Amino acid sequence: MARPSRVALALGSGGARGYAHIGVIAELEARGFEIVTVAGSSMGALVGGLYCAGKLDDYVDWISGLSQLDVVRLLDVSLTKPGVIGAERILTRVREILGDTVIEDLPIPFTAIATDLFAGRAVWFQRGNLADALRASIAIPGVISPHEHKGRLLADGGILDPVPVAPTSGVPSDVTIGVIIGSDGGPETGASRQSKTKGLLRRNVAPILDNEFVRSVRDRFGSEAGDVAGTEGADEIAPAATSDEEGAVVVDTGALSPDAAGEPGRMGRVEVLSRSLDIMQEALTRYQVAGYPPDVLIRVPRRAVRTLDFHKAAEMIDIGRELTAKALDDLPEMP
Repeated sequence: MARPSRVALALGSGGARGYAHIGVIAELEARGFEIVTVAGSSMGALVGGLYCAGKLDDYVDWISGLSQLDVVRLLDVSLTKPGVIGAERILTRVREILGDTVIEDLPIPFTAIATDLFAGRAVWFQRGNLADALRASIAIPGVISPHEHKGRLLADGGILDPVPVAPTSGVPSDVTIGVIIGSDGGPETGASRQSKTKGLLRRNVAPILDNEFVRSVRDRFGSEAGDVAGTEGADEIAPAATSDEEGAVVVDTGALSPDAAGEPGRMGRVEVLSRSLDIMQEALTRYQVAGYPPDVLIRVPRRAVRTLDFHKAAEMIDIGRELTAKALDDLPEMP
């Protein structure tokens, strides 16, 4: 009997929660696994692309030093663009890190997923400029402006493919790991063996954009800019692991307590949009996982941080590592 060693990795969409992907990769490498292919949507594409290019450490060094105010400045809030956030300042730094890297020259096969808004279908980036592919994939609808590329208007890959397992199937591997970001868990995973890890995911409810600059914009133009932050409450979630009917190892986060849902009337407009997308992606993910079931499914809870809490990278990286460690501990040996 041998432990699987070659991993195909599908990294899901989820805004700032997607920093958990960095922890997933770190834990896999620490345990000696070889990542042989990566596919990603949105933040999964950003993290996965940087990793395949050998530049993830440079990116982590940069984001680890960002304060909440630094993030606000980078977000480039606008009330006139198709998205509240331009994101070009962030992408400028990413382009500096990546240079002119093209996908087909990466040492690890990589696919970034975007959505063609005109054609209404998913686009797989497996060739071309890596930074352009990442820019297209991270365009959260209504939040980050879509990306115009070769006559297409491209948006977040998570719209149609929140956990892109299918693109990894062309590369031989021992085990396929899918990472769902922003999950509330679900009944399809079967009965869970509860394993409490108290205090793992305590949230900070201070709005990310609660600062003098944004307050001045809100005062001048109304509450639209302030809606980006959201106003969800804090809660504590305990990860657990189980095996589903297909034998896949599933790391789940348990059900949310009834009072964790917050007050619906306190959601801002962008928060309503973000939550609506979360719900749609959760339902779509269930169908996709049924069609392309990974061997290991790691669920990162939606309430770990908010979509735009990009100053909480260290917190999400730790969560990603802990959830991955639990999944790998339960990974069965190969015959």
